[in-house]
Order: sequence, then C-alpha cells, then structure tokens
Amino acid sequence: MDANSKADGQVTVVVVHRNRPDSIAQTVGAFLDQPSTVGVVVVDNDSSEEARADLVEQVAPADVIFADSNLGFGPGANVGIRRWMRSGVGEWVAITPHDSRPSPDTLELIMSELVDRPDVGLVSADVGDGCRPIIDPFLGSIDSQPEVTQGFDRSDYPHGTLMLARRQCLEEIGLFDERYFAYCEEADLGLRAAAAGWQCGVVRGAMISNPGMSSSIELVAYLQLRNTLLMLREHFGRWNVTFRTILALLQIPVGMVHPPARGLHWSPRGRLKAIRDHLLGRYGPPPADVR
Repeated sequence: MDANSKADGQVTVVVVHRNRPDSIAQTVGAFLDQPSTVGVVVVDNDSSEEARADLVEQVAPADVIFADSNLGFGPGANVGIRRWMRSGVGEWVAITPHDSRPSPDTLELIMSELVDRPDVGLVSADVGDGCRPIIDPFLGSIDSQPEVTQGFDRSDYPHGTLMLARRQCLEEIGLFDERYFAYCEEADLGLRAAAAGWQCGVVRGAMISNPGMSSSIELVAYLQLRNTLLMLREHFGRWNVTFRTILALLQIPVGMVHPPARGLHWSPRGRLKAIRDHLLGRYGPPPADVR
C-alpha cells in the first residue's frame, strides 16, 4: 500500500522538539505504532549540538526539519504543518510536543469519532484532567465540566498536548498565529475556527499524557498572561482586555499574601513583564529579561 492510499482518513503527526533527546525517540515511536499514523515530521527548534547529533537516527523513519532558531511551539508546528499541506497527503494533521505519551489506541479513537462529523475542524485528545477547555470573553482560557464521559465532547479550543486539525479548516483560517510563540495559540486557533463555522472538541477516552513542563515559572507566567491579553484584544475588544489587565494587577498583591496552590505557574515579575510587553505591543519570542 503506497502512502497516498494509506493516508486516506489517517494522520500525519508533527512533533515539536527542543533539547529532549532522552524523550523524543519514545514519543515518535509511540506515534509510529499508532494504526492511524501515516507519517511523522519532527521539527527541531534549534536544539544544542549535543541534542541534535543523533536526532535523525533516533527518530527514524520520521522526517526531521532543523530550524535555525527556537521558533516556539506554534511557529515550530507551522513549519511541519506547511510541509504536510504541500505534500497533499491525508485530511488530518496532529500536533504534539516532544514528550507526549499517547495510549496505543489514541489516534484510532479520535478518528473513529470524526467519521460522521464533517463540521469538526479541530479536535484534541483527553489529558485526563476531567476538564473541558472553554474561553471566557473576560478571563481567557478556563476549564469547565465535561459534558460527556466518553466520546466527542464539544470545547472552545483543542488541548495542545495532542491536537488534530483538518486540512480544509486550516486552508480557510490559516495556521498558528506566530505572535503567541507558546501558550494560547491553540485557543486563538479555536476562536478563528469557530468564527468560520467549524466545531472543536475533545475525545474522551483517547488518552495522552505530557510528563514534561517548563521549569521556568516566570517564563510560563509571562507567556500565559501576555498571550491571554493578546487573544482577548484580538477577539473580544479593548474593554475585555482592560478588565483582564486590571484583574491581573489586583491578583499580584493578593497572590503574594496568599500564594496560589503549589504547582501553579505564579510569578509577580512574570505577570508585570507580560502586562508591560502587551501594552508595548511586544509579542513573539520572550525578551531576554524574562527568566
């Protein structure tokens, strides 16, 4: 069976990688073992020479694209998505980070839920948190209760640990907005898809885990808030983003007196720098003063 016949109704997987040679081979192998996978493309975001040294051999037979700089998650994914779109192979592309771990049937379960849903343009796997991703016009991305326990569950945007996008949907709305660099890019994509008439959802029971997370609390806090403010301004207007900015400022002294639950990415400095750069219109890669 050639690639084009195998790709009918199946998935090309784009894996965004940076400096995780200990993890990327396992991730790629897990997706190559999925019955629904037709191919894997690894986009390396300017990893160290040591991490890149044996990357092609580690992830074979996946294709590898080496970027000249750390593009971030969304822009890095766009590099792989563009290659897939040019190839003309298949209706669906999946996007995932270098340390995701799908269950053996994850993609197959997702694809089975899409057979009779031609209006779904974006969909994601189940991260096991019992939450449904929605977008509040004044707060941004928040979690809500699932509406189903198994199968397709409608959401406002796909979870970035493993999301799938339909070719026709991306042709209509475009790829990730590269101003986001990382965080909120999938929420922005979900809003654009909804505006074009496409649905989005999570497939409950199609499991994916993501054991790795950025160790920089300040960096994550910065990107999450800066990009939330960008998303609210772009999609809901200046009053909404003004409300969210004032709320973020009020939360800083409260959080210093009563710190949030352990494990949350809480950094007053990161939040202040996020507000600063949003007001200055600085997006894309984080500045050097964000640790």
